[in-house]
Amino acid sequence: MKAADSLSSHQGGHEHAHRHHHGSHSHHDHGHDLRKASRRSLKTALILIATFMVVEVVGGVISGSLALLADAGHMLTDAAAIVLALVALHFSDLPASWERTYGYRRLEVLAALINALSLCVIIGGVLWEAYRRLRTVPEVEGGLMLGIGLAGLAVNVLALLVLRRSAEGNLNVEGALQHIVADLLGSVAVVVSGALVWAFGWTIVDPILSVVISILIGISAWRLLAKVFNVLLQGVPKHVDLDQLCAGLEDLPGVTFVHDVHVWSLAPDYDVLTAHILVDPVLQTEDLTRMRAQVQELAKRDYNLRHVTVQLEFTAEGCHDEVHHFDHLHRLPKDEVPA
Repeated sequence: MKAADSLSSHQGGHEHAHRHHHGSHSHHDHGHDLRKASRRSLKTALILIATFMVVEVVGGVISGSLALLADAGHMLTDAAAIVLALVALHFSDLPASWERTYGYRRLEVLAALINALSLCVIIGGVLWEAYRRLRTVPEVEGGLMLGIGLAGLAVNVLALLVLRRSAEGNLNVEGALQHIVADLLGSVAVVVSGALVWAFGWTIVDPILSVVISILIGISAWRLLAKVFNVLLQGVPKHVDLDQLCAGLEDLPGVTFVHDVHVWSLAPDYDVLTAHILVDPVLQTEDLTRMRAQVQELAKRDYNLRHVTVQLEFTAEGCHDEVHHFDHLHRLPKDEVPA
């Protein structure tokens, strides 16, 4: 039986590798197209943001508005965030090597982490300046503040529309998008503050709205951080129901039991599955080859798992020495599984 196992794995592995090489072209081409679109969107947004940032800095200095200067600061970090996202996209396209067998795809996740943390730094700076201005409220030119704020709002809306589609399923682009969203909220604060200062002379509104916007930005930053940490901790992607995935694999003809299951995201739009599959001992080489193809098809079709590695076993002997993380969860009722 052991000799048969070895032969099946060897022959089936070559056939699987050959089929996977050709079958993965459509996934690769689709991913490549998405990344090209993301790169174009980021460059367009960068031009919009960088151009108007200069206008806001000049306007903020002349008008004396904290909200306007804070928004200009957001735009500066927006530009830096977009540049960081572009750099990460560039390096993530480099081929894998002996030293880095997955290439540099994880750089996109690290870029998203840096963008999320930089949002937290911005929030701290704005809150501190708002505190100072609440104690000593300076004079603010509401008319100039309102005009520049409206223009900034239009620029941010355009940048948001450019990046929104590319951000779906890509943490790297989403990190840059969250900076744009924060900037858009800042522009709203500038417009409201400018209108109230211009109409009623309520200069106190400027730092108060800056605090409100900072809180809203903090919520967005926290959500992005939660997604990044889930990837870095190799958590199961949100769109994958692990219980359902295992049930689907065990429904395949010839499968007895699925264990040692691991699903995680290596990088945006690149999810990985590894599993041990106990199969019926009567299966022959051609049966194992067919089963591998069925596992690949199910994982990619139903869960968009891009990299799938399975170990087919005729016996579970020797596996008890390993730590099978999913086994413990699988034995619990779903409502008792710890979060």
